[in-house]
This record gives sequence, C-alpha cells and structure tokens, in this order.
Amino acid sequence: MSGQTEVREFQAETRQLLDLMVHSVYSNKDSFLRELISNASDALDKIRLESLQDKDLTVDTTDLHIELDADTEARTLTVRDNGIGMSRDDVIGLIGTLARSGTAELRRKLAEVKDSAASEELIGQFGIGFYSTFMVADRVTLVTRRAGEPTGTRWESTGDGTYTIDDVDDAPQGTSVTLALKPVDTDDHLYDYTDPTKLRQLVKRYSDFIAWPIRMDVEKPVASSGEDSDDTDGDEPRTEIVSEVINSRKALWAKSSDEVTTEEYHEFYRHIGHAWDEPLETITVKAEGTFEYQALLFIPSQAPFDLFMRERTSGVQLYVKRVFIMDDCEELLPEYLRFVKGVVDAADLSLNVSREILQQDRQIRAIRRRLTKRIISSVSDMRGARADDYATFWENFGRVWKEGLVNDLDNRDALLKASSFASTESDDGLTTLADYIGRMRSGQDTIYYMTGESRQQIENSPHIEAFRAKGIEVLLLTDPVDEMWVSSGVEFDGRSFTSIAKGAVDLDDLDSEDSDEGDEAKADKEKRAEEFSGLLGWLAETLTDDVNEARLSSRLTESAACLVGDTFSMSPQLEKLYRASGQELPKTKRALELNADHPLVAGLNAAYGASDDHTALVPTAKLLYGMAVIAEGGELGDPAEFARLLAGTLTESLSPQD
Repeated sequence: MSGQTEVREFQAETRQLLDLMVHSVYSNKDSFLRELISNASDALDKIRLESLQDKDLTVDTTDLHIELDADTEARTLTVRDNGIGMSRDDVIGLIGTLARSGTAELRRKLAEVKDSAASEELIGQFGIGFYSTFMVADRVTLVTRRAGEPTGTRWESTGDGTYTIDDVDDAPQGTSVTLALKPVDTDDHLYDYTDPTKLRQLVKRYSDFIAWPIRMDVEKPVASSGEDSDDTDGDEPRTEIVSEVINSRKALWAKSSDEVTTEEYHEFYRHIGHAWDEPLETITVKAEGTFEYQALLFIPSQAPFDLFMRERTSGVQLYVKRVFIMDDCEELLPEYLRFVKGVVDAADLSLNVSREILQQDRQIRAIRRRLTKRIISSVSDMRGARADDYATFWENFGRVWKEGLVNDLDNRDALLKASSFASTESDDGLTTLADYIGRMRSGQDTIYYMTGESRQQIENSPHIEAFRAKGIEVLLLTDPVDEMWVSSGVEFDGRSFTSIAKGAVDLDDLDSEDSDEGDEAKADKEKRAEEFSGLLGWLAETLTDDVNEARLSSRLTESAACLVGDTFSMSPQLEKLYRASGQELPKTKRALELNADHPLVAGLNAAYGASDDHTALVPTAKLLYGMAVIAEGGELGDPAEFARLLAGTLTESLSPQD
C-alpha cells in the first residue's frame, strides 16, 4: 500500500443525507443488497462492452461474475465483482460525494416524510443506492481497481461525516464492498445478513434475473464411501465448502409472459430503473421477420427527480444477442417518452455500435417507431380501462407527454386521443378531447382554450366570463408546454383550437336559429360602436405605448376591460417563458376591450362626451388599463405609478362634494 492516504470530509449535503438515512427507520433494509448487486452488474456490463470496443485493453472476461462472501464470526458481508472497477477520481466523485443534482430536494423530502415506504421510494428515485449500506453497516470499506490501471483505491467510512481514501498496489480488477454489519435486531428490521439462507432468499427475490452469475460459498455434506464408513461412526457428517451460483440468470425479456410473475417483472423494473416504486404498466414486445428484437418496457408510477433536468438520462438499455451495449440509449425512444424504463435486445446490430451509427441505423429507427406506437397505445388503453392508474400517469408524466404534440407530428393524433385536459366542465378532474367535442354547443366549430399559470388564474380571468355565461366549455391549460403545441396549428377530429384571449370573439351566433334576432343583435352592436367611437379612439391614442386598439367586447359580462392579443400573437405567458430563458423580445401591444355595460365604462364614455378637454380622464384611462393587466395575472410595467394614480383617485372620491 502506498503512502497516498487522505482523510476527507463529506460534502455538507452528503453528511446530512447520511445522518437522515442512518437514523431514520426503514421497513425494508434488505434492499441494500439489491443496490450493491445492481452496481456490480452494471460494472460487469461495462467491462464486457469496453473489452469489445478497446482491443488494446488487457482484461480477462472469461469468468465475469458477482460474489457474496459472508463471515459469520467477523459479522461482515462482502459483495465483489471483477468488472470495470473505478479509479481514485471515480471513487471521490461517485462515492465520496453526491455528484448528482437534486440532493437538497431529496434531503428536504426525506426530512418531511414520516412513512418508511415513502422514504425508501425517495432513495431509489434520487439514485443513491450505495448509501443505503449505512442502514445495515457500522463501517463500509470499498476496494477497487479500474481495468487497465496499475493501482487500486481503498475507501472507508463509518458514515460519520468523514472518509479515508488511499492507494492499494495489489487490488484485483473490479470492486469489492465490505460491510461491517450492525448487530441483529429484528424489531428494527436488521437481520443476519451473514446467513446463507437469508442471502439466498434476498438474491432470489431481488436479483434472480441478473445476467451474470452470483456466486456464494456454501457448506455441503460429503457423501461417505463404504470403505471408511466404520471409521466415521459416531462422528459429525463431513462437509465441504463449494461455490454455488444462486441466481437463475435467464433474461426476463426472453421468457414468455406466462413464465414470469408480476413480482418478477416488478423486481426487474426496480433493478434496471434503480427505482423503488412499482410500474404502472409492463409492455412486452417480440418482433420476428426481417430483423428480430425483444423489448421489455415499463411505465413508472413515480416521476424521477431529474425528469426536467438537462443532465438527465434516458431509461432504456440496449443489448445485442444478450450482450450489453449501452445503458441509456436515447435513439430507441423519442425525448418525450424519456420516463419509460426497460431493455431492448436486438439480434443483428454490430456489437461495436456507437451512438453515431445508431442515429443512422434503419433497424433502430424501425424499432423506435414500433415501440413508440406501443407505448402510446398502452397509455390509451390504460385511460379507458384503469382510470386511477391513468390519473397517476397523467399527474406524473402528462407535462412530458405533451412535448410530443410539438415534436412528433407522425403520432400527434394518437397522442391527443390519449391526452386529458382540465376544463370548465371537468371541475377538478380531466376531460378528453372526444368528450369535449361531444359536449360542444350547436354551431360551435372550434375547441376553445385558455393558457395561464394556474387553473384559478384562468377561471378568474375576464376573458372567460361570456363563455361561462353561455355555458361554452373552455380547456384550461396551465403547463408551459401547452403554449407551444396549441399554437402549432394542431387540429383534432377536424376542429381547430382557438384561444379565448386572442382575436375577436363573437358568441352571439351560437344557438341562434332566428335570422331576424341575429340581424337585430348586429344592428345593436353597430349602434353601440358608434356611441363609443370617440372614447375608443381617444383611449387608443392615450394608451398608445401599451395598446394597439381599443374596441368594445363581446367576451365580458362582469369586468370593465380586458386585453386581447392578435390571433397569431404570443400570449403573455409565452413571452414570460422566453424572457425567463434569457431571450429579449420586443414589447407586444394588444387590444383593450371594454364592456359597454359596465358602470365604469359607461361613466367614462359619458364624461368623455360631456367635455372637449379630456386631460382629467387620463388617470382613469391608465387605471383601466392597469386593472386589465392585473385581472389576467400580468405584471404592471410601472406599479408605483399605478399606485399613485389609484391613491389620487380614491382621495378625490372621498373629498366633500359641493
């Protein structure tokens, strides 16, 4: 062993996380073994792949395996593999610290939850399985050497805030993790993890499907021969220690569905997804013909913490003829299905395949098309048959799913059919577009919607007043991605989508079968427009820095005014998204619509007509505009000026009258 020994402190966030894990109560501490075996399996996958890609790498891959070594007297358990191993920098980066983002959020959630099962799910969700060893061990020692490097690394910690790390000259290739186990305490769910029966049980439950052999030394009786039977009378039966493979190793995706139990599928999902929840949906695909492949995919029941992070990983592993090729194959599924976990095992791809080759590969593109359609179909079936599961799916992944409405034009219709949306008729639930169309009013030929930051904001918007009064359903779209797909020219069942906050809206034609009544309403509108023409022109001129037009509204029934964009203009929410991303946009002017029946508007029109000097009305005009901005949840350009104008108007209203 060399002299390069260091004592380091964990990052502050890691220390707090370890403290939470060690001192919290978890009902399923057994899961630590699954995490260690999964890590070992990943290391074996990587050494096999690297040996195929790098012919100069001198490694022996003839006997890749995982080994469990239990010492009852010393109360230690070692999980060992001869896989890719880690360098010193790898150990510091991956084991000594929590390199992954989201740690602060995890600590907050761990501190909040009281239910042990929920705590376990968080551990898997944030990908920190190695740290689960401190639930069962007082001290953890890791010895590793990366393939191709001459020197190994030894890492050790008691989980108390520090760890030691030094070089090891004689470390074998691969990684071993030795746990100095805590005392047995079944009341605290701490069992004897040196007991071969217990270990065999855990491997069968969690890791039976691992493709690599998991070996363990077991004691077996030695059959006595007839020649020495007399010499051994009265003695204990002789035994010998033999190495035994304790997992079946058959790839789960290669089995028929009637050969696999639901629990086996679920455990496989937890293994490949490094997850602790149960999948909402299990999808099996077997293709034969021109080219063959098998796939086993899962839709999680819980969104991963990094679903919207730039550095996230996809969840589908690629195998070729049972040989692991890559962990996160982005080419197998479109970006909006990145939450799907699973494996694809192809028959004919090159073992030395690279991501660049995959992007050009015709077979990969065909696999991608079929898997995408199968997933969309499965979600659609879920919506029709299992409403509760679908609600869980949509709550976790609906926002991601709708990214496909922007990016996947080939499957847009199918995605829309499998989507759900809040609406003014759905209370707190969701509605499909097919159900919306079934409730459309006579004469309505478009799907009305409004975007906003929350359902409450939209429902309180002035824009929705006339629609509510006439009983016309409006979709309430609150996800940022909604701004993108509804403005992309999408249609459903031949119906376009129309924003109630853009363009001119005339709802009087709906349900109107009497042409005389329609002519009378039109004449009344023309008369009103003439009565207010002077005020409208003056307002447009007075507020020219903020509005491009002032006009009477047919969408207001209660509010005095609202702001309306052009049919193809950006919504305020979309502008806010672009500015938040650092993009500078020119100021967009919108039309100021007035409710002619509102007392404030009627009074302003009367005051305008009573005098040729309208200077005194300017504060009221600015207040009217500011009220419209606030009513839609927008931000005032000059809040201080608005406050001064409002204070002045209120003060004047309280002054004694002559």
